[in-house]
Amino acid sequence: MPQTLAPPAPTPDQAPAPGTAPDPELRALAERHGLTVSGARPSLSEYTRQLWHRRHFITSFASAKLTAMYTTAKLGQLWQVLTPLLNAAVYYLIFGVLIGTSRGVPNYIPFLVTGVFVFTFLQNSVLTGTRAISGSLGLVRALHFPRASLPISFCLMQLQQLLFSMSVLGVILLCFGQMPTWSWLLVVPALTLQFIFNTGLAMVMARLGAKTPDLAQLMPFIMRTWMYASGVMFSLDLILKGKHLPQIVVVLLNGNPAAVYIDLMRFALIDTFKASQLPPHVWAFAGGWALLMGVVGFVYFWKAEERYGRG
Repeated sequence: MPQTLAPPAPTPDQAPAPGTAPDPELRALAERHGLTVSGARPSLSEYTRQLWHRRHFITSFASAKLTAMYTTAKLGQLWQVLTPLLNAAVYYLIFGVLIGTSRGVPNYIPFLVTGVFVFTFLQNSVLTGTRAISGSLGLVRALHFPRASLPISFCLMQLQQLLFSMSVLGVILLCFGQMPTWSWLLVVPALTLQFIFNTGLAMVMARLGAKTPDLAQLMPFIMRTWMYASGVMFSLDLILKGKHLPQIVVVLLNGNPAAVYIDLMRFALIDTFKASQLPPHVWAFAGGWALLMGVVGFVYFWKAEERYGRG
């Protein structure tokens, strides 16, 4: 009975170049035995399911990173509160005392501290998100898991840090006569929407930072500019009053997502910050930004899933 010889294995010169389509016979053989491309991007629904199954890893990784951040400092976890408080003290000295932006703003210190804490949450989420992939290449290359776990973990870490700071903010509010009211409950939906927005933006920056590591050096300057345009140290209403700026500029400043989330927190916690000081449809802005950035950021990050960690 005649024997059928197997075709000779391709030599290096005959092997398909990287990026070219595989041999049809090899593709058929792989499909027949259920083989798939190593590191291939799963469908969006499957990717979401994988993330949900790794939710315990995400929360544990966030807690571990937060704990490790201050292990070498003598004051340890206390720096989670001291850092934004010291920033607020510096801003109060420069803007509140020297420049005088506190004039016309009742309860300026609670106003300032709230703005600093909320913007710090956004800023740190973006900065750590930018390094989420490029700073974790060893983990990305060693283990197989949905890479979105990393930016989500870093944002969750920043949320945990903010919650520590909120306890100090509560003491400051009480010291300045701001007694707890039902409006304080609005902090929960406001922070939830901001967390979704921060996470979506962190995913966008994680993908960009994975491709361009130098972006991490540029982002602090961008975030500082964003802070000055968000009314952290001053009231946007007072600054814009009488300026006769084009309407589009006023809309952009009031619709700025950082300013929207800061205003929501001030409205919830400070009784002298009235609803009339909020931009129109502020909750619609907050929800719209969260939905837009959450969906866009997640899909944008998922699109490059198979490329993370590769040279």
